[in-house]
Amino acid sequence: MGDADEDSGTVASIDLLATGVVLLDKDLQICQINMAAESLLEVSAARATGLPFTELLSDAEGWQELLAHALGENLPMVQRDIPMLLRNGTEQKIDIILSPLLRPDDRKLLMEFTPVDHLNAISEGENLWQSQLTLRAMVRGLAHEVKNPLGGIRGAAQLLERELPSPELREYTDVIMSEVDRLKALVDRLLGPREQLNTQLTNIHEVIQRVQRLMEAEAGDELTICCDYDPSLPEFNADPAQLTQALLNIVRNAWQATGDHGTVILRTRVRRQCTLGGRRHRLACAVEVIDDGPGVPEDMLSQLFLPMVSGRSDGSGLGLSIAQLIANRHGGLVQCTSEPGNTCFTLLLPMEIDQP
Repeated sequence: MGDADEDSGTVASIDLLATGVVLLDKDLQICQINMAAESLLEVSAARATGLPFTELLSDAEGWQELLAHALGENLPMVQRDIPMLLRNGTEQKIDIILSPLLRPDDRKLLMEFTPVDHLNAISEGENLWQSQLTLRAMVRGLAHEVKNPLGGIRGAAQLLERELPSPELREYTDVIMSEVDRLKALVDRLLGPREQLNTQLTNIHEVIQRVQRLMEAEAGDELTICCDYDPSLPEFNADPAQLTQALLNIVRNAWQATGDHGTVILRTRVRRQCTLGGRRHRLACAVEVIDDGPGVPEDMLSQLFLPMVSGRSDGSGLGLSIAQLIANRHGGLVQCTSEPGNTCFTLLLPMEIDQP
């Protein structure tokens, strides 16, 4: 009974780790596997347990030699940036630590691995999060400095209008007040949604379906929208109205990028052990908006979420900035990867915590 409790506690403990952990027996068969490793290897613990580890890989021979050497030599080993090719064709680079565990009557090999792309994504996501915090602080300060004199200009124009004897001259004060109002509206848009989050249990697929209906009504035959949902996604606390706005901005941006008769895919997936804004979350919802347009120029990728930055001459440059703000207010993030014919905006939202 004690051994069973100990094993159960070990499984629960390694499931909390962000790195993939696999425990192999002396025959290099899988004894235990945590959730991060399940995600990385694209296999469930129930199916993997008892299998030789190399059965999950296409490049089995090289891995068999590496693992047998680590276990036989009884020495910890570290390998960095090595390729791992799964049976389904998925390939990625990983860092791996191999630690032999020797007991009087048993030998095991503990494997810890982390995708190199995952580490890079955490670093890029953290940098993006920090830059957004800094940018919002700057925009709030700028908005305060701009709106105060705008109010004074408008008030002065109203007073001047009362003193002018000719209706023709009042046209000029009307222009001043209308331009002041336009600038004030622009500043308000830069600040994004002002209202607090109205969080409630939210089905993300209902939000996506609402966005799909709105975009189909707006784009008509110019856009084909396909949906690929993960039915296992649970409801989580969020503001459905603000998420609708964020996704609508992203999908509208994708439509404008594809031009006539483009295709946009809306895909949902679960991300496990996801780091957002310096916090690690056990579960996160990933909503991917994928378009088949020409792609984002490389020199614009780092500026996509800045206000007033647009790749179109008639664009306001605020849609993606507001989407990023809404994601951040939910504790999440919007990321982008792009190549010609395949641009993917990913909205990442934590699912297991209550947001303020």
